[in-house]
Amino acid sequence: MGALPGRIIQEIKRVGANNPVFILDEVDKIGADFRGDPASALLEVLDPEQNNTFADHYIEVPFDLSKVMFITTANILDPIPPALRDRMEVIELPGYLDEEKLKIARQFLIPKQLDGHGLKPSRLRFKTDAIEHIISRYTREAGLRELERTIGKICRKVAKAVAGGDKRIHVVTVKSLRKYLGAVKFFPETKERTAEVGVVAGVVWTRVGGEIIFIEATKMRGAKDLQLTGQLGDVLQESAKAAMSYVRSRADELGIGKTNFGKIDVHIHIPSGAIPKDGPSAGITLATALVSLFTGRKVRCDVALTGELTLRGKVLPVGGVKEKILAAKRAGIYEIILPKNNRGDIEDLEQHLVEGMTFHYVDRIEQVFPIALVNGPAEAK
Repeated sequence: MGALPGRIIQEIKRVGANNPVFILDEVDKIGADFRGDPASALLEVLDPEQNNTFADHYIEVPFDLSKVMFITTANILDPIPPALRDRMEVIELPGYLDEEKLKIARQFLIPKQLDGHGLKPSRLRFKTDAIEHIISRYTREAGLRELERTIGKICRKVAKAVAGGDKRIHVVTVKSLRKYLGAVKFFPETKERTAEVGVVAGVVWTRVGGEIIFIEATKMRGAKDLQLTGQLGDVLQESAKAAMSYVRSRADELGIGKTNFGKIDVHIHIPSGAIPKDGPSAGITLATALVSLFTGRKVRCDVALTGELTLRGKVLPVGGVKEKILAAKRAGIYEIILPKNNRGDIEDLEQHLVEGMTFHYVDRIEQVFPIALVNGPAEAK
């Protein structure tokens, strides 16, 4: 909004060709207000069936845009109106792996920041483990912007010291990062947290890549109430209710038929309450936490779960498999329970991504419990 009138026609005139490449950045950030709706205008611009006679409302002269290639970028698809998204071919680009970030930082980001701050490579050196620490503990993103800013922050502090007459060679190590960047910002949750009844590790997709989340379930005396906390979205709340309904409907088969559900409350919590969470991929994780809670059986600490659950116990496929695998590997978890219909996603991945991983494919929730739960009650006889 607020762009110059006839901007597309103006740019075609400026470039002097009728078949240029247009890049429309951040198309998911447009919004309608009293001045109009840009998405409605883009419907005609981006549709190859209509834009051969595109008429700008300021010039009112038909112009053929069918030879123009339009490339739009977006971080997430959901805010884009369905009618506009229908006219686009979506190409999904996954976030960078930590290994890729390390190589890009070495080859491009660090030389660029050193040059920008007037530093010679001989005056400031970065240890490899220090760069890895910056990536994992000081930045959490799918791209590289924050990583570049963080490297620039270190360069500025060293440049200030050099300008003040410091002749030393500065070497950035893991121990010296606190001096340059302050306290660690992100603490990845590790697999040790799952060594309790009712605590399950799940792998989820987020805007900054895959993440490990820990779902906790506990019970107390009450009146059949189900509490859900952790800033859960509507889809995740529905998954929790469906998992609870499944467990209650199969109580006899699960060996918890004597449980009086009418006299207990169940509380399901996903920590990091300040971070909104949603998505249809935690159904079997929630059900496993509940079964662990009611049977008293611990969940294996070396297994992560992902998959949606129906009321009949069928496990549905999920997305973001690549990012979830990387998240599990970062947390030191090398076994993942996946929906059977996601087997093709694993087979399409590069070999180095799945090397050392074990995948358990399930299509029924009953197949999950023998894999994920430790045999026997957690309490000693």
